[in-house]
Amino acid sequence: MPRAKFQTMTEQMFYTLLCLKSECCGMDILDRVPEMTGGTVNVGSGTLYTLLEQFCAVGWIRETRVEGRRRSYILTEAGREALAREYRRIQAQAEDYRRIFGEEDQK
Repeated sequence: MPRAKFQTMTEQMFYTLLCLKSECCGMDILDRVPEMTGGTVNVGSGTLYTLLEQFCAVGWIRETRVEGRRRSYILTEAGREALAREYRRIQAQAEDYRRIFGEEDQK
């Protein structure tokens, strides 16, 4: 059985949505993601523009402005809820790790 779309998020998806807490365009996101992650996560332009299209289609973001080829977006309430669900899922994974390994591996 195929996995439901967006059931879990990739790092690129998660950080793209985080960037869209405030209005920005694709180029802003390409700059912000590596900046906010200390360079550990990068989003390729092809991946980013595919994600933006998909996020618009499911209502997680909306287009706010178009200036030539430059399009700006912002997170919707549905997008905030999806991001919050993913955050809780990540927190639960971290808690499972702490429960299994305890304090010994947290140094």
